[in-house]
Amino acid sequence: MTKNRCMPIRTGAEYIQSLRGRNLKVYLFGERVKEPVDHPIIRPSINAVAETYDLAVREEELATVHSSITGQKINRFLHIVESATDLVNQNKMQRKLGQNTGTCFQRCVGMDALNSLYSVTYEIDEKHKTNYHKRLVDFIKMVQTENLVIGGAMTDPKGDRSKAPHEQEDPDVFLRVVEKNDKGVIIKGAKAHQTGCINSHWVIVMPTMRLQENDKDYAIVGAVRADDPGITYIYGRQSCDTRSMEEGDIDSGNAKFSGQEAMMIFDDVFIPWERVFMNGEYEFAAMLVERFTCYHRRSYVCKTGLGDVLIGASAAIADYNGVPNVSHIKDKLVEMTHLNESIYAAGIASSYQAHQTKSGVWLNDDMLANVCKHNVTRFPYEIGRLAQDIAGGLMVTLPSEKDFRNPETGPILKKYLKGRKGVDVENRMRILRLIENMTMGRNAVGYLTESMHGAGSPQAQRINIARLMQLGYKKKLAKNLANVKEEPDLAPEQADYFERVFKVSKAENKKLAEKLASVRS
Repeated sequence: MTKNRCMPIRTGAEYIQSLRGRNLKVYLFGERVKEPVDHPIIRPSINAVAETYDLAVREEELATVHSSITGQKINRFLHIVESATDLVNQNKMQRKLGQNTGTCFQRCVGMDALNSLYSVTYEIDEKHKTNYHKRLVDFIKMVQTENLVIGGAMTDPKGDRSKAPHEQEDPDVFLRVVEKNDKGVIIKGAKAHQTGCINSHWVIVMPTMRLQENDKDYAIVGAVRADDPGITYIYGRQSCDTRSMEEGDIDSGNAKFSGQEAMMIFDDVFIPWERVFMNGEYEFAAMLVERFTCYHRRSYVCKTGLGDVLIGASAAIADYNGVPNVSHIKDKLVEMTHLNESIYAAGIASSYQAHQTKSGVWLNDDMLANVCKHNVTRFPYEIGRLAQDIAGGLMVTLPSEKDFRNPETGPILKKYLKGRKGVDVENRMRILRLIENMTMGRNAVGYLTESMHGAGSPQAQRINIARLMQLGYKKKLAKNLANVKEEPDLAPEQADYFERVFKVSKAENKKLAEKLASVRS
């Protein structure tokens, strides 16, 4: 329990123990789960988070950092970044954890929420003379000191996508404030697709989109305990998830680690004022979403760690099949590596190109973050296709582990499912199941579909790339080299702006607009 913690969590085992006895209201397969820590479907996702603690013990330089807030060494997932190097080191840690778990380790969303809120609360306070930033820093100090897991809840169910939150037939399809008093606020609604929420100690709720003045009640950011009264979790299904409930550890493909998604229902949940970080400042919702997605789209370099595992599994099965040196196999492995490193290159370049915000926190490059995430929506699917190509059809027609253990059918299967000489049939089976797990089983959720829709679906990145691609500046470069002589190319709204707003003459408007165009380029 986090309410009366005396010592900070240090190891994965201590983290797992901290989740026990919280009496969370969790439903899975239509039944309430008595203790999520011990449920065979949920436990692998808890193990993946535990690895973020154990990595910090084994590799301190990679996964820990000195905090200027507490003056202590802390887990890097809780750090407020103070340089471009901090962002780069986040990426290196994320790739390593992807390699270690082969799945989503669920802590990037909280890390990116804390950092985006650090700058946004600072700028809200600057405009409205509020004290959100101090509240946030106090909260960060507490979670850093106790070394807790923070979840970030941004995605609302949304209802009718053509309508704003205040226009919805059912107002609960976007999380909102339903009551305020001298002690705090009461919220109601839901958050969908929540990664690692049951495995978190705290969850920060945030708006999911740009808001209008009529949406003020939906402009709420606050921190809730995962076990606060009024919160219900409904666990999400994953492909092949019930294999975790069967005997043996082969058929699941990755028996130890998996990701986690659940729907969170908030039924009149209370948040005290000291944990409210936005309340009605609707004009800052877009800034928060944009900064969060800027961090989070770059965070998808974690998928290159999973890609490393899948490339390794593909190379292993080629070896087991006796064809590691066949030219088309080697070419496919090269292509998989090229795609994987292209994702990493864009993400880590985004971190290196970071700049400092007013608050002091560093924000990575937006264009390169969107390029990274857009690559992630495509390249893992091709890497997965090539892995299946190399693996062969046995990946999806392989009999069960129980058939291999059966005294009658087992010897038959071992006779006919041999690969090259010297390769144990069970080892071949395990690698095939791992490839299945990552491309169409439980961890395909984290490697493929989450890569498509997490931190925004592909069109969201294309919109941002279009917004940031500076076509006017690039046209000017081309025309300059081609020695093109023409009038300045002004957008219609720019061409008459000064005339319309400041009532200047047409001639003066033209001069001012040309000057503006020059400055912007």
